[in-house]
Amino acid sequence: MEDASVGGVRVLSRRMVRPLTSTPTPPPTANGNGVCHRRKKEEEVEVIHLTPWDLRLISIDYIQKGILLPKPPVHGDALVNALESSFARALGRFYSFAGRLAADESEDGTVALSLRCTGDGAEFVHAAAPEVTVADITASLYTPPVVWALFPMAEVLGADAALSEPLLPVVAVQVTELADGVFIGMSTNHSACDGTAFWHFFNTWSEIHRRGIDGDGDLGLATALPVLRRWFVETSPVPVPMPFTRLQDIVRRFERTAVQECFFTFTTASVRKLKARANAEVAGTATAAISSLQAVLAHLWRAVCRARRLPPEQGTFYSVVVGCRGRVNGIPPGYVGNAMVFGKAEATAGEIEQKGLGWTAWLLNRAVASFDEAGMRESLQRWVTEPDFTYMGNLSSGGTALVTGSSPRFDVFGNDFGWGKPLAVRSGSGNKADGKATVFEGPEGGGSMSLEVCIAPDALARLVADEEFMEAVSKPAI
Repeated sequence: MEDASVGGVRVLSRRMVRPLTSTPTPPPTANGNGVCHRRKKEEEVEVIHLTPWDLRLISIDYIQKGILLPKPPVHGDALVNALESSFARALGRFYSFAGRLAADESEDGTVALSLRCTGDGAEFVHAAAPEVTVADITASLYTPPVVWALFPMAEVLGADAALSEPLLPVVAVQVTELADGVFIGMSTNHSACDGTAFWHFFNTWSEIHRRGIDGDGDLGLATALPVLRRWFVETSPVPVPMPFTRLQDIVRRFERTAVQECFFTFTTASVRKLKARANAEVAGTATAAISSLQAVLAHLWRAVCRARRLPPEQGTFYSVVVGCRGRVNGIPPGYVGNAMVFGKAEATAGEIEQKGLGWTAWLLNRAVASFDEAGMRESLQRWVTEPDFTYMGNLSSGGTALVTGSSPRFDVFGNDFGWGKPLAVRSGSGNKADGKATVFEGPEGGGSMSLEVCIAPDALARLVADEEFMEAVSKPAI
């Protein structure tokens, strides 16, 4: 059955794809779990209990990221059936992504949330936008509205997956055939994974598809096996009983104010120049080197303060994600759950403007350096009795703050499905509050970066007209 067209994008079909492996015996995962070939009987369903890191994100939207690919050699059913097959094999490794969130509301006034590996499947959507070209998406700094229609599960909160009837999938993908390309957009419940695990799955899917075309199947993948088992601090109860009568009591839907977004790319040379300038400005006073990312984000922070016309005395803060893989013992690189905390840099708009790029970048450097494993463990222990949740409205802070997620280290442009590497990366409408800036690796590699910046329309227009900011930005490639 065909759905109505949205923004020139017409949904042609929807199906639920269940995990599949190409071998009779499922390969072991790093935590010794097997792969769900089919839906298990109720008593056999594996349950993955969610950690405080997972639970705190249940009231924000699904992660929505996708890649724009050149036109494939096949189209229509041939393309979609092949992508569905490789997607099912990728789910064979990440079988928790084919499960369902379940809320256990107890008589003692607590609720626990878990991910049940039912094998019910992930949603697979086939859509067409024959009037939309690659250039329509990439030729302008401004992100066209049609991009948001290239993703499933728009404006769906993580908790909705357990509150809806029937239960919603935790992962959904949409393959949209364009006039001269194809866009693959994926939406994933943020309680099920973070950005690192999101791209780990995407990389696995693309490699399986690419090797499948070559006849190698999914054997001997370069992409590492996922670790599905969750990590808890030693004193944490499992499952974590949240002190709420109902899951619904935790949900808070943020007011979606009018925003626009632009996609800014900084070449390798431009990033190096910003980094050198920032380090030169704090030479002799800083005790550690400012990174490329910190220099780029500081450049953005200063420009956005100007674009928002914040008065000098106005407080502003920047929340940046600090990954815990490699920083916390017991969390392996292939860990699929959420493993991140927020670092916060604070100042007044006047200080940001007057004290320069290096000083602003140093604030971000200190926010990341302030991560402390002992303090993090204490906060996780405290969370069990005093839970707090991430709400996008708080991170935006009424248009005075910025928040950046994702990472330039994620292998976005390595997602070659067999007919050419991605031409671009974009994200959907999920979590698009005033002040959301998503960072990606740049298309040229080598340390280049892209920032997808979402702020109020009038402020964005001033940002694009800001010569100091735009001097570091490269023109869009058609």
